[in-house]
Amino acid sequence: MDYLGIDLLCANDSLRHGHFPAKDCLFPLITKLLSYFLVAASMTVKLPQIMKIVDKKSVRGLSVTAFELEVVGYTISLAYCLHKKLPFSAFGEVAFLLIQALILMACIYYFSKPLSVSTWVRAVVYFALAPPLFAGKIDALVFEALYASKHLIFLSARLPQIWKNFRSRSTGQLSFLTCLMNLGGSMARVFTSVQVNAPFSMLVGVVLAVFTNGIIMSQILFYMRKGQGKRVSDKKIS
Repeated sequence: MDYLGIDLLCANDSLRHGHFPAKDCLFPLITKLLSYFLVAASMTVKLPQIMKIVDKKSVRGLSVTAFELEVVGYTISLAYCLHKKLPFSAFGEVAFLLIQALILMACIYYFSKPLSVSTWVRAVVYFALAPPLFAGKIDALVFEALYASKHLIFLSARLPQIWKNFRSRSTGQLSFLTCLMNLGGSMARVFTSVQVNAPFSMLVGVVLAVFTNGIIMSQILFYMRKGQGKRVSDKKIS
């Protein structure tokens, strides 16, 4: 019994004989199902953020650099997976995240008008370099170096937003739902990475993602509670 690359035979046999599936059978099954769940969930993870920006017509509190670096990181990840001809379950999540990240950047740029010359230059450079990257028309060693740097890129993508939140004592238009899904997804990836014996560098990258997403989520909760407390105080004074 094999559906979408998921072997259900051992689990089905165990349950049919009235036994709970063994760990060696259950964990790979959970890992595969979780991977497909993450791919499905990734189709909507950034929609709350996009909708909030469009609804408020504001990008207040958002770090443009953070979201630009996210696009770069997703681009490198997807290009590498396509180059290595990995199964869809391995890169589907990244593909959907990249599409949403590009839409998100378009929204941020639109509501950040007028755009600086440097912003236009970065956008032109990205769309000039992305096609050759997806086609794999770069040196293999450069490709490996780019992929190895993606964890640093994603870490760098979170730090500007964390710092901006701290300086402004607010998370602005950051979406609670998007950040919550980012945290949940990175935590799930720790489990799947351990189960498939992922390289140590990949595991470190996922753990860093949990750490940085956790900080941002903590900031949202902290400043949200602080804002509610301030509103209550203002009502009492008035």
